[in-house]
Amino acid sequence: MTIKKHDPGTLPPEKIPGDKRPASASVALVAFAGFSNSGKTTVLEKLIREMTLRGLRVGTIKHDVHGFEMDRPGKDTWRHKQAGASATIISSPRQIGMVKDVDHDHDPLELAQLLPGMDLILLEGYKRADIPKIEIYRSGVSKNRCCVNDPNLMAVVSDIEQDNGVPCFGHNDISAIADFLIFKLSLTIPPAHKQSQELCGT
Repeated sequence: MTIKKHDPGTLPPEKIPGDKRPASASVALVAFAGFSNSGKTTVLEKLIREMTLRGLRVGTIKHDVHGFEMDRPGKDTWRHKQAGASATIISSPRQIGMVKDVDHDHDPLELAQLLPGMDLILLEGYKRADIPKIEIYRSGVSKNRCCVNDPNLMAVVSDIEQDNGVPCFGHNDISAIADFLIFKLSLTIPPAHKQSQELCGT
């Protein structure tokens, strides 16, 4: 099925819906929202790879309203936490990880402060957050959309045509989604990567 063509120029970058960043903020946030099994993680995985290939530093935040367990039972840091540590950090020459008790469900802007140095932060979930978002929809999962009346909605990724005043992309239109976000969020591609893309004809 052909998805309706999008026009990346319909909304100037300074008019991004829901952009609550202060003027001094240098990182852009976009939430990818949708019902379970709509394809959010798959779209994000491909988009992260595409943005990274273009030279952008991408951070991600996953919202889990049900709680989670990152560590493995029996491992040292798991034992530290089970013994009562309020926070545990594991560090290696290449990575760090932290599990910390918190007293509230953190806002995306609060969490963004934990990811300094990023050009773009992509969030999975946060259907109700007051931030720019792209809805991921799959007709075989639900007849209803979760963000159809959301003023922060930037675009829709869908397996069928959608028409509610924002661009609509297919689930595999990753390059077009990347182009759209780069334009809307005024992201700057490093010169070396831009020249490489031009040489390759992309």
